Amino acid sequence: MNTRPVLDSDKGPFALSASFNADNSCFSVALESGFRVFSSKSGDQKIAREIGGGLGQAEMLGTTRYIALVGGGKAPKFPQNKVQIFNDSTQSVSTSLELSAPIQRIRLSQTHIIIALLHSVRIYRMALPPSLIASYETIANPHGLCTLGSSIIAFPGRAVGQVKVYDLATGNVSIIPASTSALRALALSKDCTQIATASEAGTLVRLWSFPSCTKTAELRRGVDPAVILGLAFSPSGTALAVTSDKGTLHIFDLPSGGGSGETGTTSSDHKWRMLSKLPLLPRQFSDTYSNCSTPFSLGDDYTSATAGSSSAGRAESTGNIGIQGVPGGRPTKGLLGWLDESTVLCVGAGQDARWERFVVGYDEGGRRAVWREGWRRYLD
Repeated sequence: MNTRPVLDSDKGPFALSASFNADNSCFSVALESGFRVFSSKSGDQKIAREIGGGLGQAEMLGTTRYIALVGGGKAPKFPQNKVQIFNDSTQSVSTSLELSAPIQRIRLSQTHIIIALLHSVRIYRMALPPSLIASYETIANPHGLCTLGSSIIAFPGRAVGQVKVYDLATGNVSIIPASTSALRALALSKDCTQIATASEAGTLVRLWSFPSCTKTAELRRGVDPAVILGLAFSPSGTALAVTSDKGTLHIFDLPSGGGSGETGTTSSDHKWRMLSKLPLLPRQFSDTYSNCSTPFSLGDDYTSATAGSSSAGRAESTGNIGIQGVPGGRPTKGLLGWLDESTVLCVGAGQDARWERFVVGYDEGGRRAVWREGWRRYLD
C-alpha cells in the first residue's frame, strides 16, 4: 500500500489537473500559478501563462486559443463558481459564466459549453454571452463526470449508476441503467455510437450502444476493487483503453461497431483458456479480459483512494474532498487520449506530473501487445 503523502507544491510547479482537447492533439494543465499547454505527440510545452493565482481546471476549445478556466488550489485566482473563457491571443477574458455552486467540470466544443456542478449539469449554446438551453439534476457528481461528443452528451442521472444521454440536435434524453453502484468513469466513441461506463467497484467496464441504449459487452478489468481513472475509445471505436489505480493500462479490442457483444477473444487466447468454456465455474473464468496490458506511472506522489478509510469514501461521494476547484479533489492521474489507432497517451498531474506514450500492436509471436515508447516529466 502506497502511503506516501502528496508532495508540497511549494517545492516547484504543481499540476492540479490535466485535460486533452477535442482531437487529443494537445493537453492543458492547470497549475497553482496559471496554466500550460503541451503537445500531445511529444510532450513539449507550447504555452505557459502565469496569472497570479491557482487554477483547478483549464479546458481548451479545440485547437483555438480559447481556454476555459476555473479557480482552484491554495490561492484560487477566480471563484470556483465562475467559468472564465480566456482568449490567449489577447491575454484577456472574453466572457464569463457565474453559477450557483462550485464547478466540478467543464466541457467545450465550437457549439456548446457543458458545466457539471455537484448536483446538476447545465448545457449552454456557445455565444457571447453563452445561452442556457437545458439543465438537469444529477446524483452527487464530485468527479464532474460529463463527456461531450459531436452529437450527444453523457452524464450521471438522478439515480445511482444511471447515465443520462442528451441529444444535441433534438434535445431528446435517453436513460441507461449502467450499474447498481455509483459511476466513476464515462467515455464516448468518436462517432457517438458507443458509451463506456465504469462504477466505483472498478471490476467491470460496460459498453452501451446509442441510440438503442442496449448493453453490448461487459469487459473485466480484474476481480479485485479498483478506482477506474481513465476510459478512452480509439478513433475507430474498435479498441478501448482503461487505466486504474492499480497502475495498469489495459487495452480491450472491441467488435467493429460495438454491436455483437463479443470481442473476438477465443478459448486459445482467453485468459483462462479452456476453463472459460466450462459450466458452473464463477463468471470470472468466462468474462472478457483485456487483450493486452502494461504498467503506467501513477507518479511518486500518488496515494490510492482505495487505500483510504470508509469515511474518506463517504466524503468523496458528497464532494467534500481534497483540492478546491479540481475534479474529484485530487490531481488528475491516468488520463487517456488516442493519437491514432496504434498510439495511446497517458497523462498525470500532481507534483510528479508525467506524460507517457504507448504503442498498441503485436509482439514477435503475433500476440496483441502494448508497450511504452516514451515518457517524460513534463514540468521539468
